[in-house]
Amino acid sequence: MKFFHPAADIFVPDASVTPEAALARTTHLCVAAHQDDIEIMAYHGIVECFGLADKWFSGVVVTNGSGSSRTGIYGNYTDAQMQDVRRLEQRKAAFVGDYSIQLQLAHPSSAVKDRANAAVQSDLSAIFAAAGADVVYLHQPADKHDTHIGVFGHSLTALRQLPPHQRPKRVYGCEVWRDLDWMVDSDKQVLDVGRFPNLAAALVGVFDSQITGGKRYDLATAGRRLAHATYHTSHATDQFDGITWAMDLTPLVNDPSLSVAEYTLNHVERFKQDVAARLAKFA
Repeated sequence: MKFFHPAADIFVPDASVTPEAALARTTHLCVAAHQDDIEIMAYHGIVECFGLADKWFSGVVVTNGSGSSRTGIYGNYTDAQMQDVRRLEQRKAAFVGDYSIQLQLAHPSSAVKDRANAAVQSDLSAIFAAAGADVVYLHQPADKHDTHIGVFGHSLTALRQLPPHQRPKRVYGCEVWRDLDWMVDSDKQVLDVGRFPNLAAALVGVFDSQITGGKRYDLATAGRRLAHATYHTSHATDQFDGITWAMDLTPLVNDPSLSVAEYTLNHVERFKQDVAARLAKFA
């Protein structure tokens, strides 16, 4: 198993399994931009597989983590040192979450944001083909982080290049740097993330460089999930202890003729129409 960047990291928590076998048995796969994105956006996939023998979650981090915010004990760390810290933290999360395999491709953000970058494309194409996952978690196309959109774009292109019979059954676009609460309820994919709260806390908590470094992702992630569960419906008791919303990207993967911009903006238009209709009735 070889990837473009020499610093690419391959970690299999179960040392008795080869990387090739660990990737091949994957049923749920997340491709994310940065270390800790996986644990925020794809906890649904982690918990769907946790403790089971017939389902396996795997994670892919595309960038090298060099641009991380830093303060406190990490305040004077160089980019190279931060990359080492972030790589190790991601390995810790993979061990805690019992991932099948954790891949860190170590591309700089500049490469990811280059839509024509062949190296990023080649790595992702090889991973999708080898994994053959049933469910894939990607960044959602209305995210406000440019690197996230870059990873989403490369991932979508790679998935579309797969033969139809090798494409995942379901592809979710997940929240990180923009909630999907704004989507109309009929468009929302409800992902139950209320199970094993101790595991959820541990997975985000291992990223000490971010939490100590000034970003309380541990508290914010738990709060977002609880808020979504409570505000899901106004006239019913909570059905889940935690929810993340997702956008169904499966049609985009299966029909390469669909425009990503049009598909995404159609969700925005339906939200606009929902607001306008309610105002017309009562305002």
